[in-house]
Amino acid sequence: MYYVSNDLFFPPVSEADEDGILAIGGDLDSDRLKLAYKSGIFPWFNEGEPILWWSPDPRMVLFLDELVISKSMRNVLNRNEFRVTFNQNFRDVISNCQKIKRDGQNGTWISNDMIDAYCKLNEQGIAKSVEVWQGEVLVGGLYGIDLGNIFCGESMFSKVSNASKVAFIALVNHLKKENYKLLDCQVYNPHLESLGCREIDREEFMSILKS
Repeated sequence: MYYVSNDLFFPPVSEADEDGILAIGGDLDSDRLKLAYKSGIFPWFNEGEPILWWSPDPRMVLFLDELVISKSMRNVLNRNEFRVTFNQNFRDVISNCQKIKRDGQNGTWISNDMIDAYCKLNEQGIAKSVEVWQGEVLVGGLYGIDLGNIFCGESMFSKVSNASKVAFIALVNHLKKENYKLLDCQVYNPHLESLGCREIDREEFMSILKS
């Protein structure tokens, strides 16, 4: 296990353990976070514990042309009951991602320090959000890191049914128009799989990231 020092350095992702943990420690400084994402690494840890830096193998991704929109979801989109904006209320989105109750989870990995760190990245144009509204009420959204050819999704929330899916679909459509290569979803979950995401080898992911 590599212990992060004050230097801006991460070992090769091939040195991650079988769970995908590459390194431990360090801080959430903007330069360190930017280096991590550009290197195929992301932080994920519980509040009060040392920072864990991950590069899982396999990696959950969405190739943008593989997005799956169910018939019922198409009906939701056609009703135009939601309004979508991009990067207009980043702090509100990440704060809602922190507070939202999730099945099977007692708490959140999004600490106050992490909110502050990602808001700094948002000010630098690197972390971005998608907001979903009903009228003037923020009811869903997501945020992540924009690497220019890959968008690294971090978390999403939904206060009403389907709002986070609307955010996800809007993001994918935007990325397609801008010729992004893929949406990084980090680790498997069945909800993402239902939207067309799938696992690929870390080596393939790194090849796309660096191309």
